[in-house]
Amino acid sequence: MKKGIIIGVLAMVIVAGIASAVAVRTGYFRVTPGKSVIGAEAAKTKIAETLHGQFGVPESVDVEVKDVVESAGLYQASVTIQGKEYPMYLSLDGAKFFPNGVDTGLKPAVSKTQDQEQEIPKSDKPDVRLFVMSYCPYGTQIEKGILPVLSALGDKIGFTLEFVSYAMHDKKELDENLRQYCIRRDEPAKLPAYLSCFLKKGQGTEATCLKAAGVDAAKNAACAKAADTEFSVSKDYQDKSTYQGQFPTFGIDKDDNEKFGVEGSPTLVINGVTASSSRDSASLLKTICSAFDEAPDACATALSSDTPAPGFGEGTAAASSDANCGS
Repeated sequence: MKKGIIIGVLAMVIVAGIASAVAVRTGYFRVTPGKSVIGAEAAKTKIAETLHGQFGVPESVDVEVKDVVESAGLYQASVTIQGKEYPMYLSLDGAKFFPNGVDTGLKPAVSKTQDQEQEIPKSDKPDVRLFVMSYCPYGTQIEKGILPVLSALGDKIGFTLEFVSYAMHDKKELDENLRQYCIRRDEPAKLPAYLSCFLKKGQGTEATCLKAAGVDAAKNAACAKAADTEFSVSKDYQDKSTYQGQFPTFGIDKDDNEKFGVEGSPTLVINGVTASSSRDSASLLKTICSAFDEAPDACATALSSDTPAPGFGEGTAAASSDANCGS
């Protein structure tokens, strides 16, 4: 696993837990009345499971959790990943996980601010492109936000899920990108249903989600194998001279990445320009609807203003974030 992946994981934890980190520093965090204290050993397991699950650290990477003690109404633990030690925290009931702060020496990549971006051109049928890495926690976050928008607007927009031209989350991301690309190519109407399923738990649910979405699994596998060869995905993964920095390339949407100046996941492009939007469904609907010459009635659909949590799962985040996965 590359250093940059760890940096991305830790940056996501920091952004997602910033409000709770204030509580740690002030000592105001308390277990919700009626919830049980899980104990130090269970806390070790929960922290490791959360890093491997929601935050995308591959199972092949050892996460050592030690020195778990109660502090300021939390479990404080020392977590070692690839030889580096970080302080991390878990609520006593195991419900909330975050660090007090990790100085990685790098800051998470962020989207361009609104005043740096071009005004979104208007059209009869807006062209909407969302560039992601399939295991980027911020990519999955905006996907969860945009799915209800796609349902509301239907064929009133042209939507394409595209992929950033490099992968920060190892081989599993390349494989999943291929799987989703093939659904996009061969059975595009089924992609939202597949994503709705896959975004709940991620790795290990692919076959179940293909079936739930009605995707032809054999056809999808054949497509992925052919695309892997055509675009040299696995070949380039083995050849580090082809890497973009320290990450393997994924060239299926390379031309569009270059055309639209895509640098990280997620990148939202509407009518040819990069668009800024919060990642809740209501905000995404408003942003996309601003690109119509004449907004359809569907733009008045009431959608949730809750920000989806980064990563896999159905939770919500305290606030929207511009953080992304970028080298």
